[in-house]
Amino acid sequence: MKKVTGLGGVFFKCSDPKNMNEWYAKNLGLTTSEYGTTFEWRQADDPSKTGSTSWCAFPQDTKYFNPSEKPFMINYRVEDLVALVEELKKDNVTIVDEIAEYDYGKFLHILDPEGNIIELWEPKDE
Repeated sequence: MKKVTGLGGVFFKCSDPKNMNEWYAKNLGLTTSEYGTTFEWRQADDPSKTGSTSWCAFPQDTKYFNPSEKPFMINYRVEDLVALVEELKKDNVTIVDEIAEYDYGKFLHILDPEGNIIELWEPKDE
């Protein structure tokens, strides 16, 4: 079973997300909004399919990364989240929440052995 298929996003805490977005826009050319930016790309094994990777600065006091106390979160794209969750449960991986489904895909959060929060994302077909 294919598990992680790519990087879905990089998210980090900072004291001033608006200023951070402006700095990255000015100095590195990112096209940012209040939600950061999205990098669009084509899949190497099938260039007719597209994908995306997000980058976003969060306020220092965000609760979105809880229960992790780390200032960052990595999002990994996965192929079959339901099946992967069953595998993770068998391996006693700490699962933080239930699968949530949105128009753009399914999400679940887990913790690695050092307490880093990991967001798993099964995107809808892009």
